[in-house]
Amino acid sequence: MTTNPNQISLASASPRRRELLDQLGIRYRLLKISVDESALDDELPLHYVERLARAKADVGYLSQPDLPVLGADTCVVINNKILGKPQSVEHAVEQIQLLSGRIHQVYTAVAIRNQRCVSCVQISNVKFRHLTLEQSQRYVAAGESLDKAGSYAVQGLAASFIEHIDGSFSGIMGLPLFETTRLLKLSNIAVL
Repeated sequence: MTTNPNQISLASASPRRRELLDQLGIRYRLLKISVDESALDDELPLHYVERLARAKADVGYLSQPDLPVLGADTCVVINNKILGKPQSVEHAVEQIQLLSGRIHQVYTAVAIRNQRCVSCVQISNVKFRHLTLEQSQRYVAAGESLDKAGSYAVQGLAASFIEHIDGSFSGIMGLPLFETTRLLKLSNIAVL
């Protein structure tokens, strides 16, 4: 009988989440899963991201229960409105313009599922500087916004838009490392 060299399964296609798990030294295998990411009527952002993270972990665990499964979800919120991934270039520009000169929140939920499921939500406040329409269009044209919640990547070119962060940089990237480490330990997974 061979032992599995992986500590967890990751139910996410996000390269940023893989980078952050690599940073923690967590060994993982990738699971391809599909979960409907539509928000429910009148669903609060906090409930939305936690529900999706838990659903991803559950679906992953049901498909391969030999390892604990980590699921995560991130959304950008302004005025209690969830900004998902943009549907088009024009939609991405609209989202960046909506964030321009304002404070918004980034909610990231993490769930780890084995015999039970533990989860948490980390919320960060992010203040963007004022951006002209042309600056927003140039950013979107650079190509890093179309697969990101809220149409921006904190670790990319959009870092130059951010005046202030109150919260977790890794959470804004998609996996809050402090909270993830705590959940991994609660799930008896070895981590620093």
